[in-house]
Amino acid sequence: MDWGTDLWDQYDIIDKHTQSGLELVEKYVKFVKERTEIEQNYAKQLRNLTKKYNPKRGCKEEQECRFSNHQSFLDILNEMNDYAGQRELIAENMMMNICIELTKYLQELKMERKTHLSEAKKAQQSLESTYKQLDSSKKRFEREWREADKAAQYAEKTDQDINATKADVEKAKQQANMRTHIAEECKNDYAAQLQKYNKEQSQFYFSDMPLIFNKLQDMDERRVRKLAQGYVLFSDTERHVMPIIGKCLEGVTKAGTNVNERNDSIALIEQYKSGFERPGDLDFEDYSQGINRTSSDSSLGTLGTPKGPLELLGKNRSKPFWLFSKKSKLSPSPSSLTPLSTPPAPSPANGPPSPKFGRDPLSYCLKEINKTVKPRISSFRTLGRTPTVMEDFGHLPPEQRRKRLQQKLDDIGKELQKEVDQSEALEKMKDVYEKNPQMGDPASLSPQINQTAQNMERLRGELNKYESWLSEAGRRGDLVLRRDTLREDALSYRSHSNNNGSTHEPYSPDGTHSEEGAPDPSHAIYAEFDDDFEEEVEELVAPIGQCTAMYNFPGASEGTITMQEGEVLSVVEEDKGDGWTRVRRANGNEGYIPTSYVSISLSK
Repeated sequence: MDWGTDLWDQYDIIDKHTQSGLELVEKYVKFVKERTEIEQNYAKQLRNLTKKYNPKRGCKEEQECRFSNHQSFLDILNEMNDYAGQRELIAENMMMNICIELTKYLQELKMERKTHLSEAKKAQQSLESTYKQLDSSKKRFEREWREADKAAQYAEKTDQDINATKADVEKAKQQANMRTHIAEECKNDYAAQLQKYNKEQSQFYFSDMPLIFNKLQDMDERRVRKLAQGYVLFSDTERHVMPIIGKCLEGVTKAGTNVNERNDSIALIEQYKSGFERPGDLDFEDYSQGINRTSSDSSLGTLGTPKGPLELLGKNRSKPFWLFSKKSKLSPSPSSLTPLSTPPAPSPANGPPSPKFGRDPLSYCLKEINKTVKPRISSFRTLGRTPTVMEDFGHLPPEQRRKRLQQKLDDIGKELQKEVDQSEALEKMKDVYEKNPQMGDPASLSPQINQTAQNMERLRGELNKYESWLSEAGRRGDLVLRRDTLREDALSYRSHSNNNGSTHEPYSPDGTHSEEGAPDPSHAIYAEFDDDFEEEVEELVAPIGQCTAMYNFPGASEGTITMQEGEVLSVVEEDKGDGWTRVRRANGNEGYIPTSYVSISLSK
């Protein structure tokens, strides 16, 4: 079935139908354009949204991205940004593959339809022109035949008229014959025109117009097929990017599953861990022993009830508690001393005090020790307010100091490696210039080589400097150094008291002179004080497990020890996150070794 056969007489219907099809294409193109605008606006709003919530450089949020929940949120923002890119890609592909292509194809269809309709109009005009000629010849034949009939009747009437002359009769017959001849010619012309018209009419209705209608049918079917492809592209365009959109959504899901609350807690610990120990228990002060103390002279600073950690934290919420509080500077409370050493046992109740003190010797000793601790505590206390950045990071707690020193060493090592590579490249270039002078002057490279050598020397000096600081920080730690300082101060003070004790007159607690040969109870006090320090140090370095060496380690740098494969060592201090573990041999030698070189088994 085709239009030329079944719709041969429906020219107007075909004209309207093809025009309606083209209008549908235009409408669909307009629809897709508006869809692309929606996609572009959606993508733009998504990008603005992700940009709004992305942290700015150097802000607090960017620094917190080391935590998995913060990093996952950034991953979600990145995935949504990629998702917006896919929406833009959908809009672009729809515009290129549907709107532009269909618009171009629509113009071609309009020109083709115009051509076919023009051909149909020409054929119709030609048929109408032939019909007019036929009608004209028909009317002429009718008119001439009527005139010929009148001329014949007049000739017959003249011939029967007795009054008519022979000349009149002959004239009338000639006129009738002439009219009859003209009428015959008109008849023949009419017959020829009729035959021509019938032929053209048959050509018009059975050949020309069916061919044009079929062409219009083919054009309309191609238009429908192209439009159907546009319909399919409307969905395929989005379906093609669905895998990428799915990956974006999978990335969002993965970002959610990557959140690890335990690792975030560990990261917070690693970032802010100071390395100090917690305050120990407060010792019982036995006032029943009869030791004379005053409110300004007590061995532990104040006579009031010591405030607990929660009270201190309540007043200093924005400041660290133990070593960083103002309490440690104003009055040496027991909590400020317990992280550093165990308080010595109380002095014996019997026996006169040393003439050196004139009051409780233990109180005087602790006050003297506290004087040596104050500068350190004060320097750490300033961290809570306005930290002063030191080159060796001494303003930081021990753990953070080791990490910063290690990071600084890594940065210097990378910079040094760059300088070494540049030096090697310059030497090779100089060698090439010396062998081929036409390529360049070797002397022109001397300034660069000298500058590189200076940079390398400077970086090596900094490397050695930071290595020594790291060795110092990793070998003992600030806490251990302060304890050793306290112990040495106590021992030196005891030695000084023993050496100079005879130069002072002994006093009894009530202010009377004691006998010159009376024993000094401070000996026992300092002996206990010394024993407490030794016990504290022993507790600090007590093994917490064992480790077996998997590789040889030369231990060339300061603070490390050598290690042979298969050797069993005692673990004294765990790896604090810097890659080093403190161990001890059976002979008492201690030092640091790489954690990755040993297999560690800790005691439960």
